Order: sequence, then structure tokens, then C-alpha cells
Amino acid sequence: MDNEIVGDGTLMDGVIKNGVCSSESLNGSCDVWSCKDSDSSSADHLVIMVHGIFGSASDWKFAAEQFVKMLPDKVIVHCSERNMSMLTLDGVDVMGERLALEVLEVIQRKPNLRKISFVAHSVGGLVARYAIGILYRPPQRENVEDSVAETGDKDVKATIGGLEAINFITVATPHLGSRGNKQVPFLFGLTAIEKTAVRVIHWILKRTGQHLFLADDDEGKPPLLKRMIQDYCNCFFMSALRIFKRRVVYSNVGYDRIVGWRTSSIRRDNELPEWENHVNEKYPHIVYEERCKADNAEQCDLIISTEDNSSDKLEEELVTGLSRVSWEKVDVSFHTSRRKFAAHSVIQVKDHVMHIEGADVIQHMIDHFLL
Repeated sequence: MDNEIVGDGTLMDGVIKNGVCSSESLNGSCDVWSCKDSDSSSADHLVIMVHGIFGSASDWKFAAEQFVKMLPDKVIVHCSERNMSMLTLDGVDVMGERLALEVLEVIQRKPNLRKISFVAHSVGGLVARYAIGILYRPPQRENVEDSVAETGDKDVKATIGGLEAINFITVATPHLGSRGNKQVPFLFGLTAIEKTAVRVIHWILKRTGQHLFLADDDEGKPPLLKRMIQDYCNCFFMSALRIFKRRVVYSNVGYDRIVGWRTSSIRRDNELPEWENHVNEKYPHIVYEERCKADNAEQCDLIISTEDNSSDKLEEELVTGLSRVSWEKVDVSFHTSRRKFAAHSVIQVKDHVMHIEGADVIQHMIDHFLL
């Protein structure tokens, strides 16, 4: 049987006719690269794709193929498998540790790599943020003089796993958690239901649910998502996020039943933009784009009214903490889509047939990808 792509785009034996190769490991991970030797040998940019809750490496297959097809001599894509299916209930921290180890294993297998980027969906964005906190490598001060002597470069930079950090991209990720009002849209914004969800979520989503709803209390420590807006103990969460050349959030403005617009776009209610009259012919589902500069230290002082409830205080702290770095915010709408109620999956093109209307979002991601 010849190695080629069949009509629906399914990978067969690792090779497809448009020049994109793929190999799947026994444990489910997937590497995607150009079949052309000259392209694959020059590709030095590792793109780690991380799936969401109950997901698998195949969730990013369409996007991975598009990245390599468009950037054949630039990128190698690794779709993570270390936290597949029910393992996504083990907690953001446990999953982050697994992902960090997986990334290091990939880097060790590919010694020609020089750069690294992350593209993560849903809770995978939080897992990726945790993982980079572990993978962060500060400048080796004791070796600075030797490095300058050898390379003449006085700017010895921090890295992620020894690689230069380029793009950190999340897609429909609950950066502010799922606890606040309307942060989980399928709860209909009803206060009583939202409060009940906080109490029972650990029965459904186990430890990950506690992290998402800011209900964890590990040995008296602050909620994990609050710890992740600073460098905490041996995890350099914010230092790692800061060294990426760009940080991007793609967010559904509506019809995402799992992750609300506010939490995925790292905004307060009064910061959500008007988007309804926006028209983008090249990317029809991209309805708003915004570049947010990092707030200065004075702006980041936490001035929270004592009249606010604890949930509002926590959310404000998360917004403020994450605003210490710059973000590109890309808002997406599938209001006219046949699959609009599956927006959480369409924005990722989880299934290349059912969710293909989100292909322009992936194209936008590739066209703006910093190499």
C-alpha cells in the first residue's frame, strides 16, 4: 500500500501526498514534519500542541498538518499525549509536570532544535503555563563570561528547556478559572447553580475541577491559579511566560459552553470589546484583535474593594497578575456557523470534517506565527 493521504485527510503510515509526514508513538503522541529531507533538516522550531480536558493528541492533527504544510522548512510539531483522556482529571500541576518531562524527551531526541513555541487548547493552556514554569532556565551567570568570549553576545538569555521561547498561544483557555459569574456558560449565569458547582465539581472533574474552580487548598497554599501569576517556590511561572517573544489568546465571544469569553481573553467585564460590526474577509470568524501592553508596576498594585466577594477578588488578582506581561487578544465568533454550539471545538478544528469552519482561525494563527 502506498503511503498517501486518503480523501478525508487521514494520515496513513506516516506519509501523506502533500509532503507532510507523521509518526505516532505507541502511547499516542504524534510528531509531524515535512517529508522533504532538506526541509526537515533545516526545521529548528519545535511547536508543542497541547489538548484540553478528556482530549488526545489527535485533537490537534488538522492544525499540526497545516503548520507543517505552510512552514515546512521551519517547524516540527509535537502533539502531546502524556495527559490523554482520564489523565486530564489529575490536576493542572500533575499534568504540567508530565508535559514538562515529555517536552524534554522530545528536545533530547532532536538535537538540531533552537526554538520552541506552545499552542494549547482549553485547560491545556493552563497545563502549558505550568510546564514552562518548570522548563524555565535562567541565564547561567557563572558561564556568562565564557559565552561572551565564544560568541561575542553580551545578552545571554533565559530559555525554555534550553530553547529560545517564541510563541505562547492559547485557544479557549480558562486563564481566570471557571469560578466567576458566567465563566462556565452552560451554567446559565445562575448564581445558585454556580455556587453549587464549586462545591461538587471535584466529584466530576476531580482535582482538575478544584483547580479550575479555585477550590483547592493544598496544605494551606493559595489556589494553584493564584500561585501561577508569580514565580512560586521552584516554578518560574511568570518569568517563563515573560521570555516568550509573543503571548496570544484566542477566545470565543459566544456559544462556547465550556469556557467563557472573559476568562479566555483575560479581561474584566468592562474591557470586553464591541465586535458585532467587524468584518474580516480573509479570516471571517476573527471579529476583533487587540494588542495589550504590559501594565507597569504601579498599575499592577492590587487595589480591590473590600466590598467585593472573594470570587471577584481572586479573579481581579488573576487579571492583574497576568496583565504584567503583554498579550495579543484575538476574539472569534461562530454565531453564523452551523456548528456554533460546538464553538469550543470548532475554534481548534478538533475534527477536520465537523469543525472545519474554524480553519480560518488556524490560518490566522499560522500567518501571524513568529519564526
